[in-house]
Amino acid sequence: MKILLIFAHSHWKDSKVNSKLLQSIKDFDNVTIHNLSDIYNENKISKDNIKDEIELLKKSDKIIFQFPLYWFSTPSILKEWQDTVLSALLHSDDNKFLEGKSFQIITTTGGDKSHYDSLEFDINSLLSPITSSFKHFGLNIEDTLCFYGNKEDSIDLNEYHKCFK
Repeated sequence: MKILLIFAHSHWKDSKVNSKLLQSIKDFDNVTIHNLSDIYNENKISKDNIKDEIELLKKSDKIIFQFPLYWFSTPSILKEWQDTVLSALLHSDDNKFLEGKSFQIITTTGGDKSHYDSLEFDINSLLSPITSSFKHFGLNIEDTLCFYGNKEDSIDLNEYHKCFK
């Protein structure tokens, strides 16, 4: 299975948890890490870039969004990606290629799980606009994996690695 990991992090250079996660899969042969924060460091995806982004999607069996949760949403470059790439796909005659592929979100939080459990909405409800967008294109939605807190030594890498099998 070919997996495309679309990664975004507004403070990528200072990341501890996400850096550890990405470092642990960098040698996985079936995974392409597509770091939007490095590629589009101006936080802008041009129309010229959309074709390349769509080609990456076509080559993948599974698409994963990985990002830290910022104010109950994604980093801005990932929202930019959704607005430009998914909108281009929506208005394309060739948008059926996503049907039957899988989509998953892996996210990290700076807060403890108890903080999020006390909210009106659980993590899946908070992220439902993203999963609904991919469901619209016919992808199978897998359960969200959320790493709570900001301690890299408490990360369960085995749980993370299961997403790439």
